[in-house]
Amino acid sequence: MTSASELLAAWEHGLPSGHTQRALLLHRMARPAAGAEELLGVPVGQRDRELFGLRRELFGDRLNGRLCCPGCAEELEFDFTAGAVLAIDPAAEPVWVEHGGYRVRVRPPTPADVLAAGQAGRDVRGELLRRIVLIATHNGKPVGADELPPPARAAVASAAAELDPAAEVLLDVPCVACGSRARALLDIAGYLWAELDSWARGLLLEVHALACAYGWTEPEVLALSPARRRHYLELVGHE
Repeated sequence: MTSASELLAAWEHGLPSGHTQRALLLHRMARPAAGAEELLGVPVGQRDRELFGLRRELFGDRLNGRLCCPGCAEELEFDFTAGAVLAIDPAAEPVWVEHGGYRVRVRPPTPADVLAAGQAGRDVRGELLRRIVLIATHNGKPVGADELPPPARAAVASAAAELDPAAEVLLDVPCVACGSRARALLDIAGYLWAELDSWARGLLLEVHALACAYGWTEPEVLALSPARRRHYLELVGHE
């Protein structure tokens, strides 16, 4: 179990970072023995499954949030469980995709692929395609990923998504007010970071209150169990 001190250190380290680096930092918490190369090389869905596992360990199984209805702008609440994603099978091995004389060997994308694609300027999809296509032929002759026509590219993208279903967790929430449905991807890295940020700021307020009241240091406050810390906060009128 990750300690409060370790969580605070991770939060502090991630404050100046962007989304990609924060996702990597959180994944390292889920796989503490892994190096950056290993973490960047796992399929995106496998990483997200492990982040859902970390979220369940830190804050529980149930995730709650809000979406805006596209039909009437009503605020909708969603309820989701980490276990729903943990039950999804991990990413499969590369597969062959055949379409219109094209035969393509494709693998699921990794965080390294997504990072490289994000740095490719306007050619994000093209760069991602080039990275996940291992082999491509047309009527038996080798071709490059850039030479695949749009229908073959679409088939490759569909196959990659099927290989790694945990990579895209789609929320689908009905609106009782107008009958529309709000759909959105649940970005577990962003969701978990927001929770960690809120938790860390709240904990620092508790440390501040107890340090002012009793003269304790941060390590001394963090050494208290959450139950004892709450009791002391009640005694000093913080809550």
